[in-house]
Amino acid sequence: MFFPYKDDNPRILIPYVTYGIIAVNIFIFAFQFSDPESAALFIYNFGLIPSDFSILTMFTSMFLHGGIAHILGNMWFLWLFGDNVESTLGHVKFAFFYIICGVAASLCQLLMNPGSEIPMVGASGAIAGVLGLYMIRFPRARVHVFVFIIIFFTTIRVPASIVLGFWFFNQLTNGMGSLGLDTTGGVAWFAHVGGFIAGIMLHQAFKLIRFEH
Repeated sequence: MFFPYKDDNPRILIPYVTYGIIAVNIFIFAFQFSDPESAALFIYNFGLIPSDFSILTMFTSMFLHGGIAHILGNMWFLWLFGDNVESTLGHVKFAFFYIICGVAASLCQLLMNPGSEIPMVGASGAIAGVLGLYMIRFPRARVHVFVFIIIFFTTIRVPASIVLGFWFFNQLTNGMGSLGLDTTGGVAWFAHVGGFIAGIMLHQAFKLIRFEH
Protein backbone atom coordinates (compact mmCIF):
# COMPACT_ATOMS: atom_id res chain seq x y z
CA MET A 1 0.00 0.00 0.00
CA PHE A 2 1.27 3.48 -0.79
CA PHE A 3 0.04 7.02 -0.22
CA PRO A 4 1.55 10.21 -1.72
CA TYR A 5 1.81 13.07 0.75
CA LYS A 6 3.72 15.84 -1.07
CA ASP A 7 5.65 16.65 -4.24
CA ASP A 8 8.70 18.73 -5.08
CA ASN A 9 6.95 20.52 -7.94
CA PRO A 10 6.62 24.28 -7.24
CA ARG A 11 3.43 25.94 -8.42
CA ILE A 12 3.35 29.12 -10.48
CA LEU A 13 -0.14 30.43 -9.78
CA ILE A 14 -2.12 30.54 -6.57
CA PRO A 15 -4.65 27.74 -7.24
CA TYR A 16 -7.85 29.65 -6.51
CA VAL A 17 -10.02 27.23 -8.47
CA THR A 18 -8.56 24.19 -6.70
CA TYR A 19 -9.19 25.84 -3.34
CA GLY A 20 -12.71 26.75 -4.46
CA ILE A 21 -13.53 23.20 -5.56
CA ILE A 22 -12.28 21.83 -2.25
CA ALA A 23 -14.35 24.39 -0.32
CA VAL A 24 -17.51 23.59 -2.30
CA ASN A 25 -17.07 19.86 -1.73
CA ILE A 26 -16.55 20.33 2.00
CA PHE A 27 -19.54 22.68 2.27
CA ILE A 28 -21.83 20.25 0.45
CA PHE A 29 -20.54 17.34 2.52
CA ALA A 30 -21.26 19.23 5.75
CA PHE A 31 -24.75 20.12 4.51
CA GLN A 32 -25.34 16.59 3.27
CA PHE A 33 -24.61 15.03 6.66
CA SER A 34 -26.07 17.81 8.81
CA ASP A 35 -29.14 15.56 9.02
CA PRO A 36 -27.93 11.93 9.01
CA GLU A 37 -31.46 10.64 8.48
CA SER A 38 -31.78 12.41 5.13
CA ALA A 39 -28.16 11.92 3.96
CA ALA A 40 -28.97 8.70 2.06
CA LEU A 41 -31.96 10.33 0.39
CA PHE A 42 -29.75 13.26 -0.63
CA ILE A 43 -27.34 10.86 -2.33
CA TYR A 44 -30.17 9.06 -4.13
CA ASN A 45 -31.60 12.37 -5.34
CA PHE A 46 -28.35 13.91 -6.56
CA GLY A 47 -26.03 10.95 -7.15
CA LEU A 48 -25.71 9.46 -10.62
CA ILE A 49 -27.76 6.27 -10.91
CA PRO A 50 -26.84 4.58 -14.22
CA SER A 51 -30.22 2.88 -14.62
CA ASP A 52 -32.00 6.21 -14.08
CA PHE A 53 -29.59 8.54 -15.87
CA SER A 54 -30.08 12.31 -15.88
CA ILE A 55 -27.80 15.09 -17.07
CA LEU A 56 -28.28 17.00 -13.81
CA THR A 57 -26.96 14.20 -11.62
CA MET A 58 -23.98 13.72 -13.93
CA PHE A 59 -22.80 17.09 -12.62
CA THR A 60 -24.13 17.07 -9.06
CA SER A 61 -22.70 13.61 -8.31
CA MET A 62 -19.12 14.85 -8.60
CA PHE A 63 -19.65 17.14 -5.60
CA LEU A 64 -21.10 14.48 -3.26
CA HIS A 65 -19.28 11.96 -1.07
CA GLY A 66 -20.33 8.87 0.82
CA GLY A 67 -18.33 9.36 4.00
CA ILE A 68 -15.48 11.16 5.74
CA ALA A 69 -12.73 8.86 4.42
CA HIS A 70 -14.12 9.27 0.90
CA ILE A 71 -13.99 13.06 0.90
CA LEU A 72 -10.68 13.30 2.77
CA GLY A 73 -8.93 11.01 0.29
CA ASN A 74 -10.32 12.84 -2.73
CA MET A 75 -9.62 16.32 -1.44
CA TRP A 76 -6.08 15.35 -0.45
CA PHE A 77 -5.26 14.18 -3.98
CA LEU A 78 -6.81 17.33 -5.44
CA TRP A 79 -4.84 19.49 -2.99
CA LEU A 80 -1.59 17.67 -3.79
CA PHE A 81 -1.78 17.60 -7.60
CA GLY A 82 -4.36 20.24 -8.52
CA ASP A 83 -2.18 23.29 -7.91
CA ASN A 84 0.38 22.35 -10.55
CA VAL A 85 -2.26 21.41 -13.12
CA GLU A 86 -4.06 24.69 -12.49
CA SER A 87 -0.75 26.54 -12.90
CA THR A 88 -0.27 24.77 -16.23
CA LEU A 89 -3.75 25.45 -17.62
CA GLY A 90 -4.67 28.71 -15.92
CA HIS A 91 -7.69 29.25 -13.70
CA VAL A 92 -10.48 29.32 -16.30
CA LYS A 93 -9.24 26.40 -18.38
CA PHE A 94 -8.65 24.36 -15.25
CA ALA A 95 -12.27 24.83 -14.15
CA PHE A 96 -13.53 23.61 -17.53
CA PHE A 97 -10.98 20.80 -17.59
CA TYR A 98 -12.08 19.56 -14.17
CA ILE A 99 -15.77 19.47 -15.08
CA ILE A 100 -15.15 17.81 -18.46
CA CYS A 101 -13.03 15.09 -16.82
CA GLY A 102 -15.77 14.52 -14.27
CA VAL A 103 -18.37 14.13 -17.02
CA ALA A 104 -16.10 11.78 -18.97
CA ALA A 105 -15.60 9.69 -15.84
CA SER A 106 -19.35 9.42 -15.28
CA LEU A 107 -19.97 8.42 -18.88
CA CYS A 108 -17.29 5.74 -18.73
CA GLN A 109 -18.80 4.18 -15.60
CA LEU A 110 -22.26 4.47 -17.14
CA LEU A 111 -21.07 2.67 -20.27
CA MET A 112 -19.48 -0.16 -18.32
CA ASN A 113 -22.36 -0.68 -15.88
CA PRO A 114 -25.54 0.84 -17.38
CA GLY A 115 -28.00 -1.23 -15.37
CA SER A 116 -26.68 -0.36 -11.91
CA GLU A 117 -29.16 1.07 -9.42
CA ILE A 118 -26.44 2.16 -7.01
CA PRO A 119 -25.84 5.94 -6.88
CA MET A 120 -22.37 6.97 -8.02
CA VAL A 121 -20.94 9.90 -6.05
CA GLY A 122 -17.55 11.49 -5.56
CA ALA A 123 -15.01 13.82 -7.09
CA SER A 124 -12.55 11.03 -7.82
CA GLY A 125 -13.40 10.78 -11.54
CA ALA A 126 -12.67 14.46 -12.11
CA ILE A 127 -9.58 14.27 -9.89
CA ALA A 128 -8.38 11.26 -11.90
CA GLY A 129 -8.31 13.60 -14.90
CA VAL A 130 -6.07 15.95 -12.91
CA LEU A 131 -3.76 13.02 -12.15
CA GLY A 132 -3.65 12.04 -15.81
CA LEU A 133 -2.60 15.49 -16.97
CA TYR A 134 -0.09 15.80 -14.11
CA MET A 135 1.56 12.53 -15.14
CA ILE A 136 1.89 13.68 -18.76
CA ARG A 137 3.00 17.23 -17.95
CA PHE A 138 5.32 16.46 -15.00
CA PRO A 139 6.48 12.84 -15.40
CA ARG A 140 9.80 13.45 -13.63
CA ALA A 141 8.43 15.50 -10.72
CA ARG A 142 9.41 13.84 -7.46
CA VAL A 143 6.53 12.66 -5.30
CA HIS A 144 7.02 11.74 -1.64
CA VAL A 145 5.15 8.56 -0.79
CA PHE A 146 4.34 6.67 2.41
CA VAL A 147 4.81 2.94 1.82
CA PHE A 148 3.17 0.30 4.02
CA ILE A 149 4.06 -3.40 3.65
CA ILE A 150 2.40 -5.46 6.42
CA ILE A 151 4.21 -3.98 9.45
CA PHE A 152 6.97 -2.30 7.45
CA PHE A 153 6.70 1.45 6.95
CA THR A 154 8.93 3.92 5.12
CA THR A 155 8.89 6.97 2.86
CA ILE A 156 10.38 7.22 -0.62
CA ARG A 157 10.69 9.79 -3.41
CA VAL A 158 9.73 8.54 -6.85
CA PRO A 159 8.88 10.12 -10.21
CA ALA A 160 5.26 11.10 -10.74
CA SER A 161 5.10 8.83 -13.79
CA ILE A 162 5.66 5.80 -11.55
CA VAL A 163 3.32 6.88 -8.75
CA LEU A 164 0.44 7.87 -11.01
CA GLY A 165 1.10 5.14 -13.55
CA PHE A 166 0.85 2.56 -10.78
CA TRP A 167 -2.31 4.25 -9.47
CA PHE A 168 -3.92 3.99 -12.92
CA PHE A 169 -2.84 0.37 -13.32
CA ASN A 170 -4.45 -0.42 -9.98
CA GLN A 171 -7.73 1.22 -11.03
CA LEU A 172 -7.73 -0.59 -14.36
CA THR A 173 -7.00 -4.04 -12.96
CA ASN A 174 -9.59 -3.65 -10.21
CA GLY A 175 -12.11 -2.45 -12.77
CA MET A 176 -11.46 -5.38 -15.06
CA GLY A 177 -11.69 -7.73 -12.10
CA SER A 178 -15.12 -6.35 -11.19
CA LEU A 179 -16.63 -7.03 -14.61
CA GLY A 180 -19.47 -9.49 -14.47
CA LEU A 181 -19.72 -9.35 -10.68
CA ASP A 182 -23.01 -8.55 -8.98
CA THR A 183 -21.73 -5.71 -6.83
CA THR A 184 -23.94 -3.70 -4.50
CA GLY A 185 -21.67 -0.73 -4.09
CA GLY A 186 -18.03 0.17 -3.65
CA VAL A 187 -15.55 1.92 -5.90
CA ALA A 188 -16.51 3.14 -9.38
CA TRP A 189 -13.25 1.87 -10.89
CA PHE A 190 -14.12 2.73 -14.48
CA ALA A 191 -14.96 6.31 -13.53
CA HIS A 192 -11.35 6.61 -12.38
CA VAL A 193 -10.09 4.99 -15.57
CA GLY A 194 -12.25 7.22 -17.78
CA GLY A 195 -11.31 10.39 -15.94
CA PHE A 196 -7.59 9.59 -16.08
CA ILE A 197 -7.67 8.88 -19.82
CA ALA A 198 -9.73 12.03 -20.40
CA GLY A 199 -7.10 14.07 -18.58
CA ILE A 200 -4.35 12.69 -20.81
CA MET A 201 -6.34 13.24 -23.99
CA LEU A 202 -7.36 16.78 -23.04
CA HIS A 203 -3.76 17.82 -22.36
CA GLN A 204 -3.01 18.58 -25.99
CA ALA A 205 -6.49 19.93 -26.75
CA PHE A 206 -6.34 22.48 -23.95
CA LYS A 207 -2.98 23.76 -25.20
CA LEU A 208 -4.83 25.09 -28.24
CA ILE A 209 -7.52 26.88 -26.21
CA ARG A 210 -6.71 30.36 -25.01
CA PHE A 211 -8.51 32.13 -22.18
CA GLU A 212 -7.54 35.24 -20.31
CA HIS A 213 -6.25 34.17 -16.90
